[in-house]
Amino acid sequence: MKRILTVLAAAVLAAPAFAGAAATAVTTLNGAGATFPYPVYSKWFDEYHKVKPDLQINYQSIGSGGGIRQLTEKTVDFGASDGPMNDEQIAKAGGAVIHVPTVLGAVVPAFNLDGVTDLKLDGAALAGIYLGTITKWNDAALIKLNGGAKLPDMPITVVHRSDGSGTSFCFTDYLTKVSKDWETKVGKGPSVNWPVGLGGKGNEGVMGLVKQNPGSIGYVELIYAMQNGVAYASMKNKSGKFTKATVAGVTAAAAGVKMPADYRVSITDASGKDAYPISTFTWLLIYPQNPEGKGAVIKDFLRWMLKDGQGMAPALGYAPLPASVKAKVAKTVETIK
Repeated sequence: MKRILTVLAAAVLAAPAFAGAAATAVTTLNGAGATFPYPVYSKWFDEYHKVKPDLQINYQSIGSGGGIRQLTEKTVDFGASDGPMNDEQIAKAGGAVIHVPTVLGAVVPAFNLDGVTDLKLDGAALAGIYLGTITKWNDAALIKLNGGAKLPDMPITVVHRSDGSGTSFCFTDYLTKVSKDWETKVGKGPSVNWPVGLGGKGNEGVMGLVKQNPGSIGYVELIYAMQNGVAYASMKNKSGKFTKATVAGVTAAAAGVKMPADYRVSITDASGKDAYPISTFTWLLIYPQNPEGKGAVIKDFLRWMLKDGQGMAPALGYAPLPASVKAKVAKTVETIK
């Protein structure tokens, strides 16, 4: 009898622990895609977990191409991309994918040039570097853009993405708008046949190669250059003004955009004297119908992202959504099932 009572007492003491475990069961959302917004997404997912401890959001920063692929294969609950899916990709994914704009960011030409911290470029020069027609830092076109400044007599090592990338889409979309040679010889897309250069995986990989190779230049999202202390060029915009990538410059690029109903829009080479020309929205890719009740969980996170998450963006080098876009997105979020 004593033994039986001991076992019953142990069971009673254990019961609240099991009840607590059941009450705090964790729901998991899995996502994958763009490296461009990874710093702000990582911050958001950590902060939202503090608000909702019973929700864990796992995100693989594998590039926009990987995010679109995994969303299409339905191995993740959401994808992420800096280049909107095209009609063919949407059809392959089942014909219904909601593009949810989250923040805006800038793609910058980061460079590693001893003794040079201030570099000016325009679209033609940047296209020439990536086409392989401008091969040395003291090329006459670069000297002229920089007001006769002395640039080193050394080869330019070009770095680009090796994976399918929304950052590449933004970058090549810009080059296509400002260079006929680029438009006809290479074109735009998340993956292109690069005429020259070394390939790095993700923004992290490109940044690593730029840091390791004196005389190099590579395109990365602004925060990657800022966090690594690497210099990045000012770009001549459509109005003829040299602009350094800033939150204000990205906001200016989005100011005149007419947002379509499906949110698939380009803001590269935007008008406006303060607009930074290599700017883009970045998107979460969501199915309108979600299995296992996850639609409600995704919807709650997106509501928080619009209300509280936007204020965290500027400290990480991203521009929050314009008020008019945020209001439009809020209505779209409510359609997720």
